[in-house]
Amino acid sequence: MTDATPETHTRGPAEHAVRDQIVEAANECFARYGYAKTTVADLAREIGFSKAYIYRFFESKQAIGEAICGSRLQHIVAETRQTVDEGGSAAERFRRMFKMLTKLSVELFFHDRKIYDITAHSAAERWSSSQAYKETLREMLEEIVRLGRENGEFERKTPLDETCRAIFYAMMPFVDPLHLERNLDLLPDAQTEVTGLILRSLAP
Repeated sequence: MTDATPETHTRGPAEHAVRDQIVEAANECFARYGYAKTTVADLAREIGFSKAYIYRFFESKQAIGEAICGSRLQHIVAETRQTVDEGGSAAERFRRMFKMLTKLSVELFFHDRKIYDITAHSAAERWSSSQAYKETLREMLEEIVRLGRENGEFERKTPLDETCRAIFYAMMPFVDPLHLERNLDLLPDAQTEVTGLILRSLAP
């Protein structure tokens, strides 16, 4: 399965404690002021480093944002994987997957809004963190659809890749940070109804 943590274009030894210190300070600055309004110079002042020193570890502000965004998205993937691995039928696994993704995305929006904004920015700009996240979810979804086909729950006539793409498109308004904000007032009913529609369309 694809690792949802992208390459973050670090410079210097990755294990160096300074790198973690930069990410921690950036996390606080982005949460306080927003990603767009924070510069590398702001981060340097916050930590007491020079800009040149920060650039030894990260080649750009985006690289720092990637590290933060990738970590948050990886947490969502890990929580979702755990609920999928609880077992049950393919339909039950899909219901839990979709519900958990929506729940965690909404929690990020309401409880860590500035970091949510970074994830939305990463989706809009097609950062590697966002692309890796979506690819990992697509692989998880394909795994569930394959299981459903193997045990006779889901139809097998439609090409697997077409089926998974269509399902993923239907899920995006509720799990993609770029779109979720416009659909919050539809929850939880819309997510439940879309789940039911998808599962009915998969019936053999």
